Amino acid sequence: MKVYFAGSIRGGRIDANLYERLIKYIQKTDIVLTEHVGNLNLSEEEQTVTDIYNQDTNWLRESDVLIAECTCPSLGVGYELAYAERFQIPCHIFYNKNRTSLSAMLAGNAFYNIHPYEDESEIYPIIDSILQKECDS
Repeated sequence: MKVYFAGSIRGGRIDANLYERLIKYIQKTDIVLTEHVGNLNLSEEEQTVTDIYNQDTNWLRESDVLIAECTCPSLGVGYELAYAERFQIPCHIFYNKNRTSLSAMLAGNAFYNIHPYEDESEIYPIIDSILQKECDS
């Protein structure tokens, strides 16, 4: 299965270590198209913003599921979620409820599968369920 993992890049890298662990976990069984999101040394590369947009929207359309970690707010992740909704790509949003409140525009939209958590260990069984469910459909 092809997974589009979304996490904050320009909005802040405070959760980059978490992104890296989640991506490596998903990669045990599936393909993560956006593995760079978990790169702890991610920097502005030679790609133009247009190239980044085109690459990311192509990956979104190619993906089977979007998994987003939204504890650190990001305009780009919000856009990716709306883009995925437009193409009916299943979306799963994780956020640490002890650190943030999820935007009402996401929380109030029945299209999104919302997964609040308090501890990282709660995320992995949910990811297993998501990947198995999407694989079976």
